Amino acid sequence: MNNGSSGGGGRRAWATTSGVSGSGKRIQKEMKELDSLPPPLSSAGPIADNLYHWLATFLAPNGTPYEGGLFFLEILFPTDYPFKPPKVVFKTRIFHCNVDSSGNVNLEILKDGWSPALTISKVLLALRSLFLNPDPYNALVPATAHLYLVDRKRHDDLAAEWTLRFAK
Repeated sequence: MNNGSSGGGGRRAWATTSGVSGSGKRIQKEMKELDSLPPPLSSAGPIADNLYHWLATFLAPNGTPYEGGLFFLEILFPTDYPFKPPKVVFKTRIFHCNVDSSGNVNLEILKDGWSPALTISKVLLALRSLFLNPDPYNALVPATAHLYLVDRKRHDDLAAEWTLRFAK
């Protein structure tokens, strides 16, 4: 097998096959867009030199029980991105009906609602909307959704407590 130095001028190429190269170019384009116009209260970028593995940070919006919390999320891009959605996982624990104990997120645009027209910036905006408007009717944690619907004050108190404990 020849792994010789064909092109690259000493720089490491992000991808070696045409399918991955196309997704890599798309991810690089989105990274430049994020740098020039980041979504409110968030940032995201590759971990080390892996273009397909990102870390995002998210400062929860004011006026929510998560206010003041700094949340970390892992973003994994599939090799057939943008035709398949990225996988987003909360690394910071959060009391939220749409995020389970493993950090998995129930967000329609990360599943059946995905479109190649969407970008990681739009994903970050959609995640922000979950802080503002949880979706208890599409919950990953039914008990948290139930609490949200029947005792909003208790729900918000617990969410604020978890934020203080895990996200500050």
